[in-house]
Amino acid sequence: MQDAGFVGSLIWWLLIFYLVLGPQLQHRSLQAARQKLLRKLGERRGSKVITLIHRQESIGLFGIPFYRFIDVDDSEQVLRAIRSTPEDKPIDLIVHTPGGLVLAASQIARAVKEHPAKTTVIVPHYAMSGGTLIALAADEILMDPNAVLGPVDPQIREFPAPSILKAVEQKGADKVKDETLIMADLANKAISQIQNLVLELLRDKYGEEKAEELARALTEGRWTHDFPITCDVASQLGLRVSTSVPEEVYALMELYPQPITKRQPSVEFSPTPSRQQK
Repeated sequence: MQDAGFVGSLIWWLLIFYLVLGPQLQHRSLQAARQKLLRKLGERRGSKVITLIHRQESIGLFGIPFYRFIDVDDSEQVLRAIRSTPEDKPIDLIVHTPGGLVLAASQIARAVKEHPAKTTVIVPHYAMSGGTLIALAADEILMDPNAVLGPVDPQIREFPAPSILKAVEQKGADKVKDETLIMADLANKAISQIQNLVLELLRDKYGEEKAEELARALTEGRWTHDFPITCDVASQLGLRVSTSVPEEVYALMELYPQPITKRQPSVEFSPTPSRQQK
């Protein structure tokens, strides 16, 4: 009986060990695999590769996922990575994000623009809102043929800034609440600030007139905030984008798995050799 109790206790403690430390050990393994692939990509392209990838990851207790957006912690780390890069070393920044804080995104964008050597932003799936702002700062934008960017119109609380201004214009300033008028004032300032930032990022690459046209298109509320700007739409706008995404980038995204849930996976496929292996 004592042996049975000992075995039961051992199994219990092993289970606790697995539940608590298993996700952490798995995450460390993924980090090592990512670093290896980043070094390989950097050596092949002669660049320093930096990632800004936001996905759900099960790294906490019991594998509970959390969501990520561009924040000040991201900007501090990306700025530190750019600052540590030699001035003659190109930078490849892989961006996969739904957006985030304008402050953080604008800091990263300016740092990308100010780097003396060539900068490339690579978008394997999507770089919306603040992610688009960062992409605009680069010398080159590489997108998967089905990847998307997004408008950079500011959001005031949960409302698009252009829509706030339009609502006040249609209803009349004398027929809306003071709070709405305050939001409209903030919206007007926010749009002006983002337009000036886009101009700053694009002026030297596209010229003053084209940069102003792009700044208006991306901030005036022409589309909803989640409108997908595909490669074709980006080209029609006049943005210079390429679809030459390195194969290593797709392999890297596989190392950022979504959390395992109880439901069956909705997408499965048989593996095929990559283009480099053929």
